[in-house]
Amino acid sequence: MPKLKTHKSSSRRFHVTGTGKIMRMKGGKSHLRRNKSRRAKMLYDGKLPLHPSFRARVKRLIPYS
Repeated sequence: MPKLKTHKSSSRRFHVTGTGKIMRMKGGKSHLRRNKSRRAKMLYDGKLPLHPSFRARVKRLIPYS
């Protein structure tokens, strides 16, 4: 079988944990950030698990993760 190509922007945006969960970063992290409160800015720093409805689509884009 031929090798599958990895979607490069998806491989940079999503991170797979050791248990198999797909993690993502929040959008809007860098633009217009000085207008937000400190607490609102801290909410952008952590990673969030991907919604289960997108799991199959992202797995297809990053097959070797």
